[in-house]
Amino acid sequence: MPETWVNLAERMGSDLHVDLSGPGSRRAVLIRALRNAVREGWLTPGTRLPPYRSLAADLGLARNTVADAYAELIAEGWLTARQGSGTRVAERAAPPRHSRKPKPAPARPATPTHNLRQGAPETASFPRTAWLAAARRALIAAPDEAFGPGDPRGRIELRRALSDYLTRARGVRVDPERIVVCSGFAHALRLLFGGSPGAGAGPLRGPFAVESYGLRFHSEILEGCGVRTVPLSLDEQGARVEELAGEPRVRGVLLTPAHQFPTGGPLHPARRASVIDWARTGDGLIIEDDYDGEFRYDRVPVGAVQGLDPERVVYLGSVSKSLSPAVRIGWMVLPTRLVDGVLAAKGKREAWVSVPDQLTLADFIASGQYDRHIRRMRQRYRRRRDQLVTALAERAPHITATGIAAGLHAVLRLPPGTVASAVKAASWQGIALDGLTAFRHPRATMPAGDGLVIGYSTPPEHAYGAALEALLRAMPPSDASIESPAG
Repeated sequence: MPETWVNLAERMGSDLHVDLSGPGSRRAVLIRALRNAVREGWLTPGTRLPPYRSLAADLGLARNTVADAYAELIAEGWLTARQGSGTRVAERAAPPRHSRKPKPAPARPATPTHNLRQGAPETASFPRTAWLAAARRALIAAPDEAFGPGDPRGRIELRRALSDYLTRARGVRVDPERIVVCSGFAHALRLLFGGSPGAGAGPLRGPFAVESYGLRFHSEILEGCGVRTVPLSLDEQGARVEELAGEPRVRGVLLTPAHQFPTGGPLHPARRASVIDWARTGDGLIIEDDYDGEFRYDRVPVGAVQGLDPERVVYLGSVSKSLSPAVRIGWMVLPTRLVDGVLAAKGKREAWVSVPDQLTLADFIASGQYDRHIRRMRQRYRRRRDQLVTALAERAPHITATGIAAGLHAVLRLPPGTVASAVKAASWQGIALDGLTAFRHPRATMPAGDGLVIGYSTPPEHAYGAALEALLRAMPPSDASIESPAG
C-alpha cells in the first residue's frame, strides 16, 4: 500500500501523514501507522480522530478494517473512546514536537558479495547425508554407558578411529591412550598452557617460539596464558629453526610444518630433523599444527613431524578445515608424560566434547566416508587453485600465487607498498579478504612482505568464477620490483 496524506483539517486542524507501506495486513499496517503517529507526537494527547467510516473512505479501506484498528489501539491504551466524544488520543506524557530529534539512519554494515577470507571450507559441501547416516548407525550401536560420565580422553570409539586414520594418512605414531579429544586447536592450546576457564593449570610453560607469520589469535592465546612468544623468521624452506639456538630460555616451538600458514611452504626435511635434534638436546617440545595437512595437490601429503619422535612432539588436529568448523572436534596426540597433566587441566566434565558427535565422527571415519570426503574436496580445491593461478597468468602476470599447491588458501605476491590499496580496491569490488600483514607477529624482525591471503575454498561453487573476476579487477598494476611475501 502507498503512503497516503489524509486531509483532516476540519477535525484536527492539520494534515496527517499516514504511512501505509510495509509488510502485514491492511489492519496491521494501519495500526502501526497510527501508533507511530501518537508515539512521535504527530497526534497529540486529546486529539480527536475522525470517525472510522470517514477515515476508511479517505484511505480506501474497508470500514471494518479501520474499526478493528481503532479497537486494538483502544485496548492497548493508545486511544480512548467515550460515548458522545468520539475517539481521541489517550492523555499520556508525550515529547513536545520541538524536542523531537530525527531518528538516525540505521547502520547497515555492507555485506561483501564475495568472501575470500582464509580459514573456512566450502560450507555447502558438508556431507549431510553421509553424516546423518553415520549418526544413526553410531547412536544405534552405542552402548548405554556412552550416555553417562565417561573417559575425559574422549570416547574410545573415536580415539581408535583417529589412531588408525592418523597412522595411515598422516604418518603419526600413536595409540588411543595418548589421544585426548578436545573442541579444536584453540581449546588444545588452553589445555596445554592452562587457559581454560574453570580448569586446572596446563602442563606446559613458556617462553615458546612461534612463526613470524601465523594466526594471531594463537599467539594471543599463549600470551593470555602468561607465555611469552618469540617469533622465528621464515624463508622459502619454512621456519628458520636454527634461530632456536640463540634463544636458550625458549622451552618449545609451535610450527605448521606440512604447509606453513599463511606463506604456504613446507618445512624443509633438513629443518625437520634439526628441530627434532634441538628438542632432544635441550629438553624442548614441538607443537605441530596440522591444520590442513591432508590437502596437498601436487603429490602425496608429507607426513607429520610427530612421526620422527612421538615423545618430543604434541600433534594437534581437527575437522574445522577438512569437514566443518561447526563440528567442534579436535584431537591432541600427546607424549606419554603430558597425558595426565592435560587431563587434569581438562577437568572432570565441563570441557568435554559432545559424545553423540564423537560417536558420529568415529563412524564417519571408520566407514571410509571421511576419506571419500577428503578426496572429493581435494579435487575441488585443487581445481579452484588452478583456476586462480591460470587467471593470474592470463590477466595479471605480474602477480603470482606463492607457496606449494596445497591447503585452502594462497598468498598473492604484490608490488611493494600496494597491499593497503589492493585491500581497499577489493572492498570496492565487494570482496572480503586479508592482507599478509594481518598475520604478522607484532615482534617479528624479518622484513615485511607485500601480499594478499586468498581463501579460495570459502565461496560456494557457483560463485567462485565471479569472485575471481572481481579479484582480478582489484589487482594493482604491473610493477617490476616485487618482493617475496615471506620476506
